[in-house]
Amino acid sequence: MSTTKHIEPYMVFADKAGNIYDHPELLMLCRRGGELTLPRPDELMPLPADSEFFLLPGRSALGFDPETGQVEELGEPDELAVAVFASPAHTLSASAAYQTRPGAPILPLFAYGALGFFEGKFYVCARRVDQDRRQEFGGIPRERIETGARKLLAELPENRLVRHLTSCALTYGCPAAKNFSLGRFEAPLPTSRTCNARCVGCISHQPEDSGFPSTQNRIAFKPTDKEIIEVMRRHQGKERKPIYSFGQGCEGEPLTEAALISAAVSKFRKGGGKGTVNVNTNASLPGVLPDLARAGVDSIRVSLNSVRKGPYEAYYRPNGYQFEDVVQSIRAAKDLGLFVSLNLLYFPGVTDCENELGALAALVQETNLDFIQLRNLNLDPELAMSLMAGFDFGPCMGLANFMKRLKKTCPHLGFGYFNPYLDPGRDRNAAPAG
Repeated sequence: MSTTKHIEPYMVFADKAGNIYDHPELLMLCRRGGELTLPRPDELMPLPADSEFFLLPGRSALGFDPETGQVEELGEPDELAVAVFASPAHTLSASAAYQTRPGAPILPLFAYGALGFFEGKFYVCARRVDQDRRQEFGGIPRERIETGARKLLAELPENRLVRHLTSCALTYGCPAAKNFSLGRFEAPLPTSRTCNARCVGCISHQPEDSGFPSTQNRIAFKPTDKEIIEVMRRHQGKERKPIYSFGQGCEGEPLTEAALISAAVSKFRKGGGKGTVNVNTNASLPGVLPDLARAGVDSIRVSLNSVRKGPYEAYYRPNGYQFEDVVQSIRAAKDLGLFVSLNLLYFPGVTDCENELGALAALVQETNLDFIQLRNLNLDPELAMSLMAGFDFGPCMGLANFMKRLKKTCPHLGFGYFNPYLDPGRDRNAAPAG
């Protein structure tokens, strides 16, 4: 006889002051793509620490009445829907269920997970996909981050990149910049002021008519190779397994500065520099990858929302390249012996559908790429669905089945959320360390 506890969360909603309530009768609903549904028992988990609640302006909470079998809307003006962003290392498997009222604003650039309440606990539809704790700051006082930032500024007062990163840590709360201030895990290395894509959900540049602001400012200068190397050496002196990543949220496309990156990495390596050098990229310029590999880059992480041309280009809106260049970059990187991850912008009810899974499995099998980081798509769900209108996705299977089936088809494939540290002596097909 099974002893597993049956969890049946109730719908939550909020008032305009931000107070959150659970409904005494209506059950939690969630959304996958355009479908409203009850959460699956295997996707519910207690809300992780450091998660963020969001009130959804101009949106009514939806719940399920188990007595009538009907969806019910809380339509009073002072009753608002609530969503949650699960803390880093977690991937949302369903979006919040709500009804948008006339005149509602577009939601800012976050992911909006389904939330419920049961027996004194909040529950979210999500899955922990990475055990790495590098972006958990709950036990770290802000004073420690501020102290680390001040030490950096004192040690490298003329370094503009250090000034930029400490501002990112203290002004925007950037997790990567905070880790650099703390001297741990992964150091960010923004370099590029421009981009050759016009991503709908770009977090560092939005046109005035987008309806929502970018969440941080883009870097306004081009660092020198000396400034980059100083950051890398400083981080190497603090972290036992250092990772250095070009391509951050506060910049454009790093491959447009491939010559600068190659020069800095080459000098860093020739000076005895150790650790994993990674480039987070849209993979638009396959021709620059050989220079990066020769300089000492170990890995690339390719950002995409889909491995099908139509959905990809609808979101990324390439300017001077096309989806075929992205695929060619993945092939080229593997031929060069680089470790290749996908930064897969996961959107429930789209990414976990049959046609998307089939295309992704075919790409993994063809290229033998190594790793998939299951990051959440940070975009208003209705805007995301409007971009995907007209594309055939097929039936939805849910996050757990998506991962299980992809792993069965591609047994070598790793899953996670963060860029892995790579053993310097690893074989090109080895699993990531740590």
